[in-house]
Amino acid sequence: MKKIYICFVAFLLAVTAVGQTFNVQVGNVVYRFPASRTGDMEFVDGNTFVVMGKSFALADVDAMSVNEVSVQDNNVVISYNGGVAMVEVPGNVARFVDVVVDGAHVNITQSNTDAVDGDEITYTLSGTTADGGFFLSGAYKSTVRLAGLDLTNPVGAALEIANGKRIQLSVKKGTVNSLTDGSGGSQKGCVYSKGQLQIQGNGVLNVAGNTKHAIKSGDYISVKNLTLNITKAVGDGISCNEYFLMESGLLTISGVGDDGIQCDLDGDSSTGETVDHEDEDSGNMYIHGGTINVSVTADAAKGIKSEGTIKVYGGDIVVTTSGGGVWDSEDMKTKAASCIDADGDMYISGGALNLASSGAGGKGISGNGMFTAVGGAVVVSTSGNAVVASSSGVVSTITSSQQLDRYDSDYKSSPKGIKVDGAILISDSAVVSVTTAGAGGEGVESKHSIEITGGQLTVDATDDAINASYETSTGGTGDINISGGFVYARSTGNDGMDSNGNCYIKGGVVYAIGSSQPEVAIDANSEEQKKLYVTGGTIIAIGGLENGSSLTQTCYQTSSWNRNTWYAMMVGNETIAFCTPASGGSTLVVSGTSQPTLKSGITVNGGTEIFNGNGFVEAVFSGGSSVTLSSYSGGTGGGGGRPGWH
Repeated sequence: MKKIYICFVAFLLAVTAVGQTFNVQVGNVVYRFPASRTGDMEFVDGNTFVVMGKSFALADVDAMSVNEVSVQDNNVVISYNGGVAMVEVPGNVARFVDVVVDGAHVNITQSNTDAVDGDEITYTLSGTTADGGFFLSGAYKSTVRLAGLDLTNPVGAALEIANGKRIQLSVKKGTVNSLTDGSGGSQKGCVYSKGQLQIQGNGVLNVAGNTKHAIKSGDYISVKNLTLNITKAVGDGISCNEYFLMESGLLTISGVGDDGIQCDLDGDSSTGETVDHEDEDSGNMYIHGGTINVSVTADAAKGIKSEGTIKVYGGDIVVTTSGGGVWDSEDMKTKAASCIDADGDMYISGGALNLASSGAGGKGISGNGMFTAVGGAVVVSTSGNAVVASSSGVVSTITSSQQLDRYDSDYKSSPKGIKVDGAILISDSAVVSVTTAGAGGEGVESKHSIEITGGQLTVDATDDAINASYETSTGGTGDINISGGFVYARSTGNDGMDSNGNCYIKGGVVYAIGSSQPEVAIDANSEEQKKLYVTGGTIIAIGGLENGSSLTQTCYQTSSWNRNTWYAMMVGNETIAFCTPASGGSTLVVSGTSQPTLKSGITVNGGTEIFNGNGFVEAVFSGGSSVTLSSYSGGTGGGGGRPGWH
């Protein structure tokens, strides 16, 4: 023992030069201590020595050396090479980092409860292994940096962080990193963090989850700058609690067995949105920028799903769903896929959303709260038929709207562009375009009310294009109220606009097209003594108005008009060009602040505002002959498709 002590003291005396590093290797872990900072190194009981607060048993030490390898404080380096991982620990954090290495599986316990030398500890991972992993536990925030890592863990999570504090998952610029977990394990995700997970950087990260989710956090998740590709997940692509924040970068999700992105509450009740999201537990999702591409194929799956509110301020969002409907035996309801689904409200003030659902009963946007669009561009399309379930839960598709009416609401799911239980508000510069096809394909539906004060709304649907109904539980009125903006609403099988309450047109420009009688262009619930009130705005209605309408502003009609023909309508100094449909009601009704002049057979050359089946475009026109208009005293069709209701 005396000989060991003398040799050890002699070795320590050699560690004197500035710039030198004292290295202690224990198995696959090398601890690197800057000579200038080691100070006194205590030798205890002839068995243990202590360097910068880190104790080593001599029996565990495989090698000691002195060299001039530079040491970066607070940065633990993990290098994977096949079935082996090597770990380098800087001396200033050595006393706080306990490392166990088994082949290429690295398990680290971090014991500090505060910053070390004014900073958190960073773990930099690189290299390749087909049988490795990284596990981290602790009680203080830290950073995990990926710097060219290809890691597969066949028996668990690739990255598992059992630390309830904030974890920054940083992807180094210019590197491509791939993480894959094994199948049949108990892990919650290929990447799992018990605490808050901030994913950022300027590199590329590919993640494949073979047991459950691709990325899972017990708290919030934020995404910034990087390119993040979720290539596979048995469950959700991204699953988190508290809130989800997309700031920038490119996020692509495909090959998932459930939802693309899902955010739930962590507790039993919501805190609502807080300042800077401090201590927030809302289940909300916030999208400020970047690009999101989500494709989900599972039955009843959601592209983006929030237990709270979804707010879109910017960015480009593309979501496609192709799965069909299912019978939910727990909730006793038929359910279908949705591109975006919010248990709370949906708010859009910027960005571009392109949403397409092709499965049976699929929806573009669905929610339990309000839908508000004050800016941005939203394009929604659905192409599937309705889905129904029998009393035994057998699911099938329906190709006829008449057949669909035989089913109770819980036993069917119709394809809808936008369907919410709360009110719908469209205003300012928002541009919303909806196209639906298939049986029961309604364009825009609210179970409360619809208000349009500005912006543009264009809807082309097989069922009601714009529908406001209400249920007692929502406290709504079923009213439609239009005071500004541009509205195009065409139905090939029902009403262009259908309100279960009153319908008020006070301003804006409205072009509504209903199918043949008994459907109409603009309908109100006269059966319940509700009315259509026209007090302003510019109106073109093919199919007529609801009978018994209250027309403070004079309306005019003609039955002498041609299909598939461009018309110009002049109201004072305003000129609007529109193209008539190939099918629909036979009565053309127009209204404006002064008596309109209608000309047919015009040539569209490009330059002023016009309507067509795809929305609003720019055009000018020339030519055309006048069409005779006559006074209009009220609608000619019935509401809700009921024969004899005039």
